[in-house]
Amino acid sequence: MDYFTIEIGGQAIASFRSENADDAKNFFEAEDFREDLTVLQSQGKPVWNGVTALTLRKATAEEASEVEHAYEFDDDPERTIDDEFVVFLVPISDLADGEDDEDDDA
Repeated sequence: MDYFTIEIGGQAIASFRSENADDAKNFFEAEDFREDLTVLQSQGKPVWNGVTALTLRKATAEEASEVEHAYEFDDDPERTIDDEFVVFLVPISDLADGEDDEDDDA
């Protein structure tokens, strides 16, 4: 598995692991994921405004560690290593459910 990071306007916002660069690019370009970025909020604003450039790059060692750490503590018994697992590097809230799921390390 390789680790990748998504940046918005030069700011790292999420990291994930993928089998290879092609799979990572497919995930990154998926319309569902991009739509999620317009619904999720960070600090009271959408994570992505739908216009600012999104970029995909290899994750740094620190970002990859964040993904591993989050995966180790995931409490979904049905999740496997092959499942998509995105770790946001910024505080996130979802307006749809009204709950905050903020990352204290961001």
